[in-house]
Amino acid sequence: MMKNNFSLRHILHLSICLLISTNIIAQKKYSNSKLKKYKTEAASIVNDNHKQTQVMIDKIFSFAELGFHEIESSKYLTNILEKSGFEITYGVSGIPTAWFAKWSNGEGPVIALGSDVDCIPKASQYPGVAYHKPIVDGAPGHGEGHNSGIPMNITAALSVQKIMKSANIKGTLILWPGIAEELVASKAWFVRDGLFKGVDMCIFTHVSSNLGVSWGQARGTGLISVEYTFEGEAAHSAGAPWRGRSALDAAELMNVGWNYKREHLHPLKRSHSIFTDAGDQPNVVPSKASIWYYLRDVKYEGIMKMYNDANNIADGAALMTDTKVSSRVVGTAWPRHFNKVIAETMYKNIEQVGLPEWSVEDQALAKAVQKEVKSNNNKGLAMELYPIGKPSKIMVSGGSDDIGDVSWTVPTVTLRFPSNIPGLQGHHWSNAIAMATPIAHKGATAGAKVVAMTILDFLAKPDLLSSATDYFENIQKKETEYKPMITANDPPPIELNTQIMRTFRKESEKFYFDETKYDTYLEQLGVEYPTLKTKEN
Repeated sequence: MMKNNFSLRHILHLSICLLISTNIIAQKKYSNSKLKKYKTEAASIVNDNHKQTQVMIDKIFSFAELGFHEIESSKYLTNILEKSGFEITYGVSGIPTAWFAKWSNGEGPVIALGSDVDCIPKASQYPGVAYHKPIVDGAPGHGEGHNSGIPMNITAALSVQKIMKSANIKGTLILWPGIAEELVASKAWFVRDGLFKGVDMCIFTHVSSNLGVSWGQARGTGLISVEYTFEGEAAHSAGAPWRGRSALDAAELMNVGWNYKREHLHPLKRSHSIFTDAGDQPNVVPSKASIWYYLRDVKYEGIMKMYNDANNIADGAALMTDTKVSSRVVGTAWPRHFNKVIAETMYKNIEQVGLPEWSVEDQALAKAVQKEVKSNNNKGLAMELYPIGKPSKIMVSGGSDDIGDVSWTVPTVTLRFPSNIPGLQGHHWSNAIAMATPIAHKGATAGAKVVAMTILDFLAKPDLLSSATDYFENIQKKETEYKPMITANDPPPIELNTQIMRTFRKESEKFYFDETKYDTYLEQLGVEYPTLKTKEN
């Protein structure tokens, strides 16, 4: 029996090696001197395209579009890629604003570049102003910094494309946006629908306050996002309340029950909720009510246990109120696991590129914002690189990103690049302040160099790609088995954020960046950089 098991494992290993070998044979190997030349050239092209990077970043910042409504952002970015020879597939996975862009120079490694593009509610903010000053009061804004990632990836891809053409380097580049990342509601659908089939590796990028990368299981959690809807019976709240069955009572009872449950959750777990429907008016017994949960854990199994517990509590609330309950999965994110080989290769390029040179003005803005939000960090922008991130023996809870689903589908890393200010709370108007300023522009240029150089590493060195694949197949996948948290029939919740965007888009359009009239978005808004708080403010 043991002999048979060993034989099966041996056969599987040989099969994987054969696949890898086939990749190597198909891929040309370049000398170290040529690779060094190409990487130097790529960095130079990125520098030369800094202006375009700045315009793209400012443009997406000005659109300020929530998830599933990234209409102007997607139109603008795909137009740039289409003009550069990329073939665009629109509306992937049934998401109108989602797209995949592909350019190929023949048979070779297929490398995908992804980043998010949506913003968050109520985060409208003048860039370069070190205190709260909304562009449109109450409107969405880039208080996460997602306006910088795709522009950075485009800059990197176009520099590599130029070198691939001139040196006849074979391979394929794919660019794609993380639509509605703040709702973690697109990447699991991309995976489900096979959009990463045939992709050899993925470089994801995310705004940060330093230049870094990690491998192994990332800090933070995975999650399932689920909305519970209760249905009862309406009645006159004063005239005949006994004839009603309140769906709101059911939703509130579920909330109470789950909050008692939260007391006993392990500290690594996270859970939070909002009511999405609480009735229409007080004199009508609510016939319908909904509550929406994020259920987070560092392990898939823990997420599913929380989900099962929440389902039971929902059923109990329905029984107590004689109502009916249904649920829908709104989004999912697997705990992230990043590729060691890609990360270590990328970090060498990070060390070579280094952090941007911050100006006196950049540092003045950063320190003023840190002071404004009472941050424990008052040192301004980062001056030293972080070391490469390695798996921690102690798990750390925190946020989620649906790049986790991609990371279990294809060898993946996330490059974090320095376009924001350290020590801010995140998902906040203060996080938007730097995102259309020289801080974001410089940080994205540095990040684009790292991405371009890393792409060239894997285009030029077949052994790197085979090693990354080996880690993915024989080390990472031994850790756990990827199981989708959505079914084949779960639709993406594209109706979300519709009302908010309908409310604010027309007013926000007045502030779209016009690069034909102004050099920067700061200039268009009349912002003196930096604008710091005075006694009058």
